[in-house]
Parts: sequence; C-alpha cells; structure tokens
Amino acid sequence: MKKLDTLALVLTAVGGLNWGLVGLFRFDLVAAIFGGMEFGETNLASRVVYTLVGASAAYLLGRTPALAGGRDRVGSAA
Repeated sequence: MKKLDTLALVLTAVGGLNWGLVGLFRFDLVAAIFGGMEFGETNLASRVVYTLVGASAAYLLGRTPALAGGRDRVGSAA
C-alpha cells in the first residue's frame, strides 16, 4: 500500500500545483506539457492525467483516517 499511497500523493500534488497555476496565472501546466494547448483545451493525454489526479484525490480521501493515524488500514490496531 505504501507505493500506491506515494503515487497518489504525488499525483494529487501535481494536480494541486496545476490548479494553483491556473488560479494565479491562468496557466494550465498539464495542457502545456501535453501538446502546447491553449488554456482549457484537452487531449487524450491531458485527460488521462486529470483523471488520474482525480482518482488519486478520491483514493487519498478514503485513506485519510489511516494515513493520519499512521496505520496501514482503517480500524487496525497500532
């Protein structure tokens, strides 16, 4: 689980940084990396990244109690 947690954290951080750039500078880094598209445009690669970021955020939300408590599973004894 630790590798999946790390991957989800990295993808969620990428999404958070991208949204920060969108909010501050109206610059979509993911769109720029995957084809130099204009703001708001998507292609298959950028949609895959956005989907993975969203799935990672949902996964981390479900893992929050375990991650905050430092346990591998929710409800497990420390």
